[in-house]
Amino acid sequence: MTTNHRIALIPGDGIGAEVLPPAQQVLDVLGRRHGFGLSYTSYDDWSCERYLREGAMMPADGIDQLRDKDAILLGAVGYPGVPDHVSLWGLLIPIRRSFRQYVNLRPIRVFEGIDSPVRGARPGEVDILVVRENAEGEYSEIGGRLNQGTSEELAVQEAVFTRAGVTRIADYAFSLAAGRRGKLTSATKSNGIIHTMPFWDELIAERAAEHPGVAWDQEHIDALAAKFVLDPARFDVVVASNLFGDILSDLAAAVAGSIGIAPAANLNPERDFPSMFEPVHGSAPDIAGQGIANPLGAIWSAAMMLDHLGHPAAARDITDAIASVLAKTDTRTRDLGGTATTAEFTDKLLELL
Repeated sequence: MTTNHRIALIPGDGIGAEVLPPAQQVLDVLGRRHGFGLSYTSYDDWSCERYLREGAMMPADGIDQLRDKDAILLGAVGYPGVPDHVSLWGLLIPIRRSFRQYVNLRPIRVFEGIDSPVRGARPGEVDILVVRENAEGEYSEIGGRLNQGTSEELAVQEAVFTRAGVTRIADYAFSLAAGRRGKLTSATKSNGIIHTMPFWDELIAERAAEHPGVAWDQEHIDALAAKFVLDPARFDVVVASNLFGDILSDLAAAVAGSIGIAPAANLNPERDFPSMFEPVHGSAPDIAGQGIANPLGAIWSAAMMLDHLGHPAAARDITDAIASVLAKTDTRTRDLGGTATTAEFTDKLLELL
């Protein structure tokens, strides 16, 4: 019997609504080829525009509406006039935390046909997985502001690192590394952050002892950022706290040639709740509505979704097609130095599929 997956679509803002339809087209082709079904529920008005109209990014029962879905595919959020912390904390973070999506997984590859701005980043050599802790760390809600509007105004933000949170992200990262090249790097800053980072280092070392087949080291985040540029091919799996992983993965995507192709997965590894998949390029309001957005970030995110749903062969078909369209054709969207529209680029990818 054909497996049917219930997919929630949240286009969001800006180019989010332009890159999800190409991802759907690709998903439907793969569903027919590999014998699984996909049924979609679209939440078109969960966005910053809704916030401006109604004061909320999504309805009060939004999380409950998503609970019975198998996965969530999101476009982008962000809109001029709405502060970024409003859009993030009004939609993405409630979904991530309500559904215990404590792993943020971001693959980075240098594809043949894309020139990296970094001389040493060559196709076939740079293949990194950034494993970002996604539920605590520096992005906590603990803190506040005092004496607002006065000369004595202050803001306090507390980072939260728990043994359970660090242990589970470390185990996930070590397990991934064991199935790849057997190398893991831990991002830290324990020479400057006196409590949370030494705690992080201790727990990473504890978990390393349970994964003796993985060679590991740790790098201070500032030095690690420099090495991502100077020698990106040396890295395999990198595990990092919420803030450090966020910064490193965007830096690595730039090293790969364009943040427009970068995907992300927000995973609940236990599969007790739906996981969420999204490109990392943002809503790009400067090009929204022009039909020129690069759909690859959304399409690669859809491949990660299929892999998570138990269809690794279908996921490989997508990533192989991405590699082919970049290596074997001159079809490029503007962020990659070409002139193709979103639709033209999608058509070429579908042709190769």
